[in-house]
Amino acid sequence: MERAADPSSIERLRRAGERSAPGASRGTAEISTMGGSKAWIAGAAGLSLSREERDFFAGERPWGFILFARNIDSQAQVSDLVAAMKEAGGRDTTPVFVDQEGGRVMRLRPPLAPAYPTPASIGRLFSLDRQAGERAAWLQGRLLAADVAAFGFNADCVPCLDVPVEGAHSVIGERAYGLNPDTVATLGRAVADGAMAGGVLPVIKHIPGHGRGDADSHLELPRVHTSRAALAVSDFAPFRSLNTLPAAMTAHILYTDIDPVRPATLSPIVISSVIREEIGFDGLLMSDDISMKALSGDLYDLSAQALMAGCDLLLHCNGDMEEMRRVAAAAQPLHGDAQRRADACEAIIGRGGEAASIEAMRAEYQDLMAQVA
Repeated sequence: MERAADPSSIERLRRAGERSAPGASRGTAEISTMGGSKAWIAGAAGLSLSREERDFFAGERPWGFILFARNIDSQAQVSDLVAAMKEAGGRDTTPVFVDQEGGRVMRLRPPLAPAYPTPASIGRLFSLDRQAGERAAWLQGRLLAADVAAFGFNADCVPCLDVPVEGAHSVIGERAYGLNPDTVATLGRAVADGAMAGGVLPVIKHIPGHGRGDADSHLELPRVHTSRAALAVSDFAPFRSLNTLPAAMTAHILYTDIDPVRPATLSPIVISSVIREEIGFDGLLMSDDISMKALSGDLYDLSAQALMAGCDLLLHCNGDMEEMRRVAAAAQPLHGDAQRRADACEAIIGRGGEAASIEAMRAEYQDLMAQVA
């Protein structure tokens, strides 16, 4: 059943959050300590955690953390920052995420980590030789896991399951494994399996599909006018095929035939009726970065709407302290299904990686990808 975001409920949450926000009182810290981690993922401003950030995270208890290029300088520095974030989270399995896809989306770059061909290159190999393409996808997932795990990361925001169409914005482009939903699903599954074999939590994105977006959601809100029936056949299909994977990130997209008012991240219709019911995804659902320009409004209000719509977690990436205070004030301690899903993700992290000869895998991967170089 659709659960609408009641403005009066958001206003009550706002008043409660402002009373307990850092600087107002210590109420939020007390609540979050009693209830465990809160429903958000945080970034950091620089190359190390400041005293202010350490104190803030101790009180606001984000479930996990994420690093971006501004946080990355050297092997030792990144490893120290990841370790500090895990310490702030208070658990060995505190998730620390990075976007390491291959192609243009690589936060860790040479000499810190190898460069990889685009996901689309794997799709081209798959079109020539299905077995070779699927093996290359698994190897890329496994090698990416080894690369990020060397710094202490235990979560990677891959694979991208979006299916681009002609005329769409290029923000997805070669980040997609192909233009066919079955290809995207097959290769996305292999990448995710490779990541988990390396002890790294994968996050499928951008559910229920960013491939038709007419804008870059980092800068403005994309709109998709395609009918729900047509979306179900193509855009939703890879996510439906991979609906048992542990975690997913929403698309900041307005699907006008499904909810003409609210983008997916804020839409109880999209999250309940499409993501949870039609696609059948019961894993951990995190928002895309709540501070992206696709969403407009006060960050407390946006955060409250996303949680009320059905997101399990809020993702905030830019490390801006004042913005983080607004997001953290809206986030509540994880409980119920959200806690169950979060625990399942941490269980994958806790298993660790399988023993493997990374150099042998790297050589095999390079031989396979040489066919489409």
